[in-house]
Amino acid sequence: MALNFNQFASEANVFLNEYAKKLNLNEDTDKAGRILSSILHGLREVISIEESIQLIAQFPMFLKAVYVNGWSLHKKNKVKNSEEFIDLIREFDGKTSLYDFANDDMAENYIVITFIMLRKYISLGELEDIRSGLPKDIKSLIYDNIMF
Repeated sequence: MALNFNQFASEANVFLNEYAKKLNLNEDTDKAGRILSSILHGLREVISIEESIQLIAQFPMFLKAVYVNGWSLHKKNKVKNSEEFIDLIREFDGKTSLYDFANDDMAENYIVITFIMLRKYISLGELEDIRSGLPKDIKSLIYDNIMF
């Protein structure tokens, strides 16, 4: 099987442009990319390694790359609620977090939109598996709006 990196890049650009529009960022794909990366990195820190592997198995190559970039399998964060999850996401976003995630309502909206967009690739069964390991108020952010 030949690897077609141009195809991976093309798929990533199409996704990122659509994602930026859904986030109401117009064409700011840099900000959209930081938001996507931070949310995926936050998620991988709160779900099990086994669930992460099952999740990325369903992702296209460009999302796999984002998900695993900088991943350390040795540390896990115990997140108890959505506030702690948002704080973790901001931590992954670094210096731009105050700009990218200005307030908790915006951050929650970005999380919901992210999982709506990822639903194209993730089966309902996998979403249910991920959901079962999350604190109650995070479950609703990730799942309630994308059941179908």
